[in-house]
Amino acid sequence: MQFKTGSGWKACYNEENGRYFAEYGGIMSYHIYEITKDIFDRLDENMTEYEATVIVHDGRHLYMSVDDRCGPPYTVVFDDDYEKLCPWAKSIKSGRKWSDELTDAAVEIFDSEKDNREQRREKRERKQKA
Repeated sequence: MQFKTGSGWKACYNEENGRYFAEYGGIMSYHIYEITKDIFDRLDENMTEYEATVIVHDGRHLYMSVDDRCGPPYTVVFDDDYEKLCPWAKSIKSGRKWSDELTDAAVEIFDSEKDNREQRREKRERKQKA
């Protein structure tokens, strides 16, 4: 695995599966994304967390944990395989995990999560057939 790190963020290229990922944040807000080669190449270790997150947000959201005191803490798992895909990530968990139903609804409603729609729909279909 090839890594790039900066202040508050880390990115990884996994040669075994040819995929790219990134994590950023801390206690109040933590995220994992699948990113493209282009995004990975644009990341620079001298970037601030903010600069890196602006780029990383163009990827597919895999995981998020929020504990920002604006409400109860929560965790959202957009892709159940995030731990297999990113075993190096230091996943931060906050509060209760959203149910599959709530996560599916958010993915369908929010344009920012549209890259997860196909994956979530396939998961629901497999679950219904079982």
